[in-house]
Amino acid sequence: MAAQAKRRRVSGGRRARDPPLSAAPRAAPPAVRPAREPPPLPPAGHLRLSGPLPHPEPFLRARRGLTPSAFSGAGPPRCARLSQVAGPVGGGDPDPVASFLSWCRRVGLELSPKVAVSREGTVAGYGMVARESVQPGELLFAVPRAVLLSQHTCSISDLLERERGALQSQSGWVPLLLALLHELQAPASHWSPYFALWPELGSLEHPMFWPEEERRRLLQGTGVPEAVEKDLANIRNEYYSIVLPFMEAHPDLFSPRVRSPELYHQLVALVMAYSFQEPLEEEEDEKEPNSPLMVPAADILNHVASHNANLEYSSNCLRMVATQPIPKGHEIFNTYGQMANWQLIHMYGFVEPYPDNTDDTADIQMVTVREAALQGTKSEAERLLLYERWDYLCKLEMVGEEGAFVIGREEVLTEEELTTTLKVLCMPAEEFREFKDQDGWGDDKKEEDSLTITDIPKLKESWRQLLRDSVLLTLKTYATDLKAEQDLLSNKEAYANLNWREQQALQVRYGQKMILHQLLELTA
Repeated sequence: MAAQAKRRRVSGGRRARDPPLSAAPRAAPPAVRPAREPPPLPPAGHLRLSGPLPHPEPFLRARRGLTPSAFSGAGPPRCARLSQVAGPVGGGDPDPVASFLSWCRRVGLELSPKVAVSREGTVAGYGMVARESVQPGELLFAVPRAVLLSQHTCSISDLLERERGALQSQSGWVPLLLALLHELQAPASHWSPYFALWPELGSLEHPMFWPEEERRRLLQGTGVPEAVEKDLANIRNEYYSIVLPFMEAHPDLFSPRVRSPELYHQLVALVMAYSFQEPLEEEEDEKEPNSPLMVPAADILNHVASHNANLEYSSNCLRMVATQPIPKGHEIFNTYGQMANWQLIHMYGFVEPYPDNTDDTADIQMVTVREAALQGTKSEAERLLLYERWDYLCKLEMVGEEGAFVIGREEVLTEEELTTTLKVLCMPAEEFREFKDQDGWGDDKKEEDSLTITDIPKLKESWRQLLRDSVLLTLKTYATDLKAEQDLLSNKEAYANLNWREQQALQVRYGQKMILHQLLELTA
């Protein structure tokens, strides 16, 4: 079996360690009630629920122990977070920050006197700012586990545990989402002051809320439209086959006003952007990932790649700790993980403008490399042999029909997969026969050819040519070329005339194309 790559993309869209909605399905759950045929998902508009209903959370990729969400403001902000908000959804409290801080004191959530929750001095929406200088290692706040909002701590936890088998799903997020749906309608929910800091549901800027035509036009070639389509299909299926039947079976716990596919869609996006997922211990790597949970205070922090704080887990609490010196007045940033811009816009609705995101990547679809190799075949026999090589790579779990090779600015993140693929597709026929008969190289076979970025020019000519041809095919999937993007970015007036979505999409495309063009130079 192939070793796990640093950031592997062999499952069609997201990093393997992020819990994708489109992941391979788990065992089919027993139906709560007969599933109904899902109608088309309604457009996500500005949804306000009547009554004292503060608001929701994100779904899809939970923050793996260090992951919130973000939305940038107009223009390409240095970074952004999950809130371009007009105000808290629920809107009755004239001072939601004061109410939240009072709630924190009551529940034992300790904030350092050196930090402040504020809209002032942040890149977008609410954030956390240093009142005084903070040194690395200093505790910024500690969240007791009893304060976390999850399927295990909500007021219907016993029911969710009893019905656990019926609530299994591809995403694994249904119990948390049901917990949120219930708590949001509760007039006196324990978490109401926390909900009041959440953004307006109708303000979320994930591409899943963009019109399909706009999404495809602006993000063609980036991989985002395809990932969104899978997500939307899974959201609809999950809602109509599991969530709605469950709510209808418990009408005393879920009022009609929360039985809404639009609300569920928006909650999914919120959980995607705001939730955290506790990492497994090393010895637990083969287990199912932990369920997502909401972490008050931690999800206030915005994200940049060069963050200055990190979330730590202990048996009693979750602790946000400074990792760099933070001068007085500076914003405190968490990290949502090593996220490329396509992942940031897909899951959080914002990007980091070029060249700020040092974790940005470009993808070459695995089938594109196969297509490039097929272009070089001259006979039917050569084509058949190439398909035999490809099938063997599939057997080795080096490639897949929906996978991608991931290229960063300084390294190939799927190094083993790409190295092996180039080698197998380019080796002479006799060598391939011998290789196949020996069932690969074996565990102790040393690879002669590393695939770090700096070593690419040293690869065999046939490898470089196949990689170059694959890059050229990848660049054809975009609607515009690199020069068009450069012209827009270099013209401040033209860039300012773009709307917010156009600016964000431009940054995604440009970052990817810069990496791909670097590959063209290295393989020339």
